[in-house]
Amino acid sequence: MSTFQVRIHGRGGQGVVTAAEMLSIAAFREGRHAQAFPSFGSERTGAPVVAFCRIDDHPIRSHEPVVAPDALIVQDSTLLHQVDVFNGLGADGYLIVNTSKSFADLGLGELARRLRPERRLTLPASEIARATVGRPLPNAVLLGAFAALTELISLDSVRAAIGEKFSGAVAARNSDGAARAYATVLPPMKELAGAHAD
Repeated sequence: MSTFQVRIHGRGGQGVVTAAEMLSIAAFREGRHAQAFPSFGSERTGAPVVAFCRIDDHPIRSHEPVVAPDALIVQDSTLLHQVDVFNGLGADGYLIVNTSKSFADLGLGELARRLRPERRLTLPASEIARATVGRPLPNAVLLGAFAALTELISLDSVRAAIGEKFSGAVAARNSDGAARAYATVLPPMKELAGAHAD
């Protein structure tokens, strides 16, 4: 595979940087090369935060910010009309937005139509996290969704990465959240992918 680049947008306190780190750990566990790093700037609670992850079968030389992501994860939908989160995302890119609303309800119907239906989704990740983790921290839940949507990494690797970053009940609850998202996302995306292939 060529380098797969992921950009994660969120706000300080939502675990954006941790999400990128867990994604790189999951990829590394599957024998791939991976790197994760934040953009440098304010990381105070509530401030916009961006983190990056690259995954490749070969050593990764670039350490530049990801400007043309293959996948985009938006942990906070309030950023959608404040920051140009979609900059660089191509028509074949993957998009996950943490929200209970549809793309049309978010005012993103035109963007959604530009992307392949089996590669874009909205997911109430904060609500899933509140039910499983006890707090509306969506990062692990969104990684479960990422695994189902892209099939780039396995759910087992995501759960193992969560176990490396957290411990005890916190790890177990985040792992449950990721598994719930995976189970929610995989069947409809498989169906859409099958329809797209016909």
